Amino acid sequence: MVQATTTHTNHRGSASQHNSASGGMNRQRAIQTVQGREPVKSSIDYTKTSVTEVFGTNVFSRQTMRTLLPRTVYKALVRCLDQGESLEPHLADVVANAMKDWAIARGATHFTHWFHPMTGLTAEKHDSFLVSSGEEGAILEFSGKNLIQGEPDASSFPSGGIRSTFEARGYTGWDPTSPAFIMESINGKTLCIPTVFCAYSGHALDKKTPLLRSIDAVNKQGTRLLKNLGNKTAKRVICTVGPEQEYFLIDESFYHLRPDLINCGRALFGAKPPKGQEMEDHYWGSIRERVLSFMMDTESELYKLGVPVKTRHNEVAPAQFEVAPVFESSNIATDHNMVLMEVFKKTAQKHGFRCLFHEKPFSGVNGSGKHNNWSLADDEGNNLLEPGSTPTENKQFIVFLTAVIRAVNKYGALLRASIATAANDHRLGANEAPPAIMSIYLGDRLSAVVDSIITGKADPGNSLKTLQTGVSNLPELFRDDSDRNRTSPFAFTGNKFEFRAVGSSQSIGWPNTILNTMAAESLDYLSTQIEAGVKAGKDLNTVVTEVVKTTLTENQRVLFNGDNYSRDWHEEAARRGLPNLRNTVEALPVLVAPETQELFEKYRVLSKDELHSRSNVMLEGYCKTINIEALMTIQIGATMILPAALEYQSKLANTIVQTKNAVSGLDLGPQEKYLREVVERTNKLKTSLEQLDAISREADDSDSDVLHHASFYQSKVIPAITAVRTVADELETMVDDSLWPLPKFREMLYIY
Repeated sequence: MVQATTTHTNHRGSASQHNSASGGMNRQRAIQTVQGREPVKSSIDYTKTSVTEVFGTNVFSRQTMRTLLPRTVYKALVRCLDQGESLEPHLADVVANAMKDWAIARGATHFTHWFHPMTGLTAEKHDSFLVSSGEEGAILEFSGKNLIQGEPDASSFPSGGIRSTFEARGYTGWDPTSPAFIMESINGKTLCIPTVFCAYSGHALDKKTPLLRSIDAVNKQGTRLLKNLGNKTAKRVICTVGPEQEYFLIDESFYHLRPDLINCGRALFGAKPPKGQEMEDHYWGSIRERVLSFMMDTESELYKLGVPVKTRHNEVAPAQFEVAPVFESSNIATDHNMVLMEVFKKTAQKHGFRCLFHEKPFSGVNGSGKHNNWSLADDEGNNLLEPGSTPTENKQFIVFLTAVIRAVNKYGALLRASIATAANDHRLGANEAPPAIMSIYLGDRLSAVVDSIITGKADPGNSLKTLQTGVSNLPELFRDDSDRNRTSPFAFTGNKFEFRAVGSSQSIGWPNTILNTMAAESLDYLSTQIEAGVKAGKDLNTVVTEVVKTTLTENQRVLFNGDNYSRDWHEEAARRGLPNLRNTVEALPVLVAPETQELFEKYRVLSKDELHSRSNVMLEGYCKTINIEALMTIQIGATMILPAALEYQSKLANTIVQTKNAVSGLDLGPQEKYLREVVERTNKLKTSLEQLDAISREADDSDSDVLHHASFYQSKVIPAITAVRTVADELETMVDDSLWPLPKFREMLYIY
């Protein structure tokens, strides 16, 4: 059972104690404050300093290590990074000393082991370099032991039942594959060392450890497959990721008047604004100067941290934006995305904004995702999912493509579970994000290639290589092999797969861990089939052709190029037998299914206990999220919205009575009808608040297991929250604007 973390609010009698008129005044003052803001100048003037001078200055990069480390130590570290060799402990002292000198020279006074616990955020405990202040004065040290291992208190981090609360010991271990970096604050700098985090038992308590294990699994099975295909030079296969990040910006003056945004990350109340995104004028529109100033400032900070941000633009919804980086290895991309979110939040406050990463902060307009562009490459720089100009003849590409298709077909439910959260449930399946049904979009060209392999018919090729614009004086525009399908959850987009269902607030570590492990199993499967055929005396090309054809035939049900939002597709997917796990409660049990446990244990990514712990943590997180939203709905509804409705009701009633007394014989029927409508909705709000309060208490008292508890929140508590919101949003469109206490969507989304 998940216990409520906050006591319920007794909202009886609160209306008489609240002067709702002040709420409307606060809104007006907030609007005036926003209108008076000016853009904040960026910390770096690029007319005087180039990006190349700034980039990576706060990173203990290879270039820095090459300069500061002895040649033998540097080469050993490079072998660790590029070939997976372990670093000898005695060399860590040399690296630590160089890292300390570099960090102190740049102004750092403290260091921290920076890790990714199962909270979905990052964690850090700062220690000073100071070790002595005796007669000789302050002495600063940082040893190899300090670098390699730390011991934070693990008792308050989620474990999902792996250990008891009183078992407090946990360990952080240096991840040399992700470079250390310096985070700057207004009064100092801290050396951050990326680490793994594990329990005293050795069980992983973080998101990085399983990711690193899954990367090893892909490397092992990927290089094996390359060798079976005749590639004798490649020594490693790596997973690359480029996560696009969507987010909202609202002015902090509005933010501070919205307790729901502060505590839940999303607006629990809010009527749909008269203008939403239907004019389609925000997407890729001109970026407002104040927002552009914020973007440029974040880029400056991220450049210093070696985060290769490349693209910035307005997104679909008003006040929504996107940033996208250059591709990196999945481990570094994950670290950089966590750094990016932290920098965005911190820099937003400097500019008078608040940055919202919630998947659905505002109902009625698009929510935010984190498009996870995933691919495979070898250590020679070759993208293994690059089809080339003649994909039919590109044996290596076809085999790796086949592996991915099989992985998504076999483990589609698991892929769905990787992005299952209470927040993401608000957007998956809506007309803004892919549905919960996992399918693959290949595009017309690759679909024709796959079809020719399955049927044995000749590949028709692609005859039209240029765009026919009808304008004679334009230069020739080349056309891609396929269009894009923005409704597909897993779309091939040139030389990578775009996993579009990942939530904007999520760490990409977990989805990529699952994606990598799925891929490793399919790479293993194809290698085994090819090895068996060759061992039986068949020609390699014949074996590969047969294995690919059989595998594609058996797994083609997951391929779909049409509209994933359509009802027809949902019906077709059901006929094909594709799972449709509509919400988090339906999806998360997949994590502890026997076939999932077998998969993760086989490739040593997660043990049975570690897998169960993650399922428990996610289910508990789901319950806690909904519980907090329920409590916040009750508080705001009872102490802010209900008083405003009652005050307006009183004003209407007094006005009608005074009018009747002043002028006899008037027909006030329409006004009395309007008063009744307000009274009915106010009564309904009060009743729905009481019902939500009772249902929330029932959830608190539940002694069922965590899955049944989550199911209760999903089936009972969420509908009760929705019932409160529905009537409150109706009242927002009726109550005197000067009395309404919460900043409205029409203000937050457009005034900044």
